Amino acid sequence: MKPTLVILAAGIGSRYGGLKQIDPIGPSGETILDYSVFDAIRAGFGKVVFIIRKDIEHDFKEVFVSRLSKHIKIEWVFQELDKLPAGYSVPQGRIKPWGTGHALIMVADAVKEPFAVINADDFYGRQAFETIATFFNEQEIQKKKDYAMVAYELNNTLSDFGTVSRGICVTDNQGWLNSVTELTRIAKTTGGIADIQPGGETTLLRENDPVSMNFWGFTPSLFDHLKKEFTLFLDSDKDHLKSEFYIPSVVDTLIKSGQEKVKVLRNPGQWFGITYQEDKPLVVEKVRNLVRNGHYPEKLWE
Repeated sequence: MKPTLVILAAGIGSRYGGLKQIDPIGPSGETILDYSVFDAIRAGFGKVVFIIRKDIEHDFKEVFVSRLSKHIKIEWVFQELDKLPAGYSVPQGRIKPWGTGHALIMVADAVKEPFAVINADDFYGRQAFETIATFFNEQEIQKKKDYAMVAYELNNTLSDFGTVSRGICVTDNQGWLNSVTELTRIAKTTGGIADIQPGGETTLLRENDPVSMNFWGFTPSLFDHLKKEFTLFLDSDKDHLKSEFYIPSVVDTLIKSGQEKVKVLRNPGQWFGITYQEDKPLVVEKVRNLVRNGHYPEKLWE
């Protein structure tokens, strides 16, 4: 059974100041998302499901349908604020999306096979997709249904232009995830890499800490967990207008309760992404270096 790639592409991009999901960075106008799909196809994925918003549907499909539909099956689902469980409504004044965990609930009817989840604006590299595809194959052979996460070293995932959100991971000596904590204001400081609290307090972090970049491997059993946890989240946090329901938080709950196991797949390959407009020139140069070195063709989609 070929796995599916689920791409989280419904973000607003407030720190970037635009729709970075369709911003070209490759030599022939490719987006980061194009390279992810290209790598997924090479790794043996059979379908891509995009999670987008209704207000970007036209622009998004105009860019990607003609490019990708000849190469892999594609489907679309929509994350909207009012897609909530029965009996719940959007709090007055809420405009921020509910987060990545809520986004994944949207694909429950479209995904019936093992699936990987990625961000649309992160460049993960070919090795990451091959690593997660190998994990899925081994799970199928062994008749297991564990989850997985492709992890990067914290120092290799930062921006020079502001804070970033990262899931800090703790593993046991066999590589199983013990916990993941989502920190939303990580930055380089004069004292080292730190999590910066709203009041200015800082907590230093280790450069080689494994972090989640939202590259997950799941089975469809996740959807029931998400629906249950999202209801609990709404009961406690729905009136906090900027609170979000994160995938790492759900995973952390499932691990600590003993409901699921998550294998951490350390990836030494290159990661980079766009959080701020100032990140873009560096990303463009890194992609062009990969093209020049033969890792990707000059034009992805012939």
